[in-house]
Amino acid sequence: MTATPAALSKRAAARGPVARRLLTRPELGALVGAVAVFAFFAVAADSFLRASSLSTVLYASSTIGIMAVPVALLMIGGEFDLSAGVMVTSSALVSSMFSYQMTANVWVGVAVSLPVTLAIGFFNGWMLTRTRLPSFIITLGTFLMLTGLNLGLTKLISETVSTKAVGDMEGFPAARAVFASHLDLGGVRLQITVVWWLALIAAATWILLRTRAGNWIYAVGGNADAARAVGVPVDRVRIGLYTGVALAAWISGQHLLFNYDVVQSGEGVGNELIYIAAAVIGGCLLTGGHGSAAGAAVGALIFGMTSKGIVYAQWNPDWFKFFLGAMLLLATLLNAWIRKRAEAPA
Repeated sequence: MTATPAALSKRAAARGPVARRLLTRPELGALVGAVAVFAFFAVAADSFLRASSLSTVLYASSTIGIMAVPVALLMIGGEFDLSAGVMVTSSALVSSMFSYQMTANVWVGVAVSLPVTLAIGFFNGWMLTRTRLPSFIITLGTFLMLTGLNLGLTKLISETVSTKAVGDMEGFPAARAVFASHLDLGGVRLQITVVWWLALIAAATWILLRTRAGNWIYAVGGNADAARAVGVPVDRVRIGLYTGVALAAWISGQHLLFNYDVVQSGEGVGNELIYIAAAVIGGCLLTGGHGSAAGAAVGALIFGMTSKGIVYAQWNPDWFKFFLGAMLLLATLLNAWIRKRAEAPA
């Protein structure tokens, strides 16, 4: 059975020094990597440390982090969701097309999109608990179905691959203020997505560390059969985790719509791998039972710094995926080494 954070903490506590206890933190490797990436681009790109540049980095990180945090919780619970990327687009499409076709206030589309998106997440969790098929297969099927629906329904209704503009509809300014506005803090412009991101980090961390549900998530990811034997509602936990991913997809989808006014039906494909990679860089194990919301947030920050740092350094952006792949491998190796040291006898 996978060692739980509590077990690792007890082993580290027996060693005594604070440095040893730090080894139990799943986000330690990501923090080391984030500091290294920040220092690297601070030297390689003169404009990287400007307030406007850091604001852009935080925005890029938040758009990934909003999804990476619930995906990390799902991975701690031992499951995957390959439909997370296109689910964001589905949420935006439902909101946009419902509002436009019904000539309603955009808030009506936002309200309709929420239960529809949550239903997709519930479907993933329900299918997993009923069929006992691997989450990879179930969510891959959902990914393919949503990809087809996004394109097919958009072309059927709008006769193009994108939605109609909703910027002149009633309620749009208020909706943009909630999902796509910005805040000016001390000369630094922060997008509202950073606030959503921080709120999700706080909520997820509280759930994992301060609630019974958090203990259940770690238990289910560590050993579902053992967790079920001691009374943990494994099926409900899994369905809840998938619904949490759907909730974040709804938030991201509304930002996508109200930030750009229109939605391209083919967007989101491939983003699910970025969310998973951010969680893995942040210390989540592919086998479940280990990780943290803060670690996934740091993983998203590394993605944001790398994607924008390459631009500020005036390098060819074609190398972006290479750097991400290298960071994923290095972070995984570092996390494995730290975990091995934490589990070693005192």
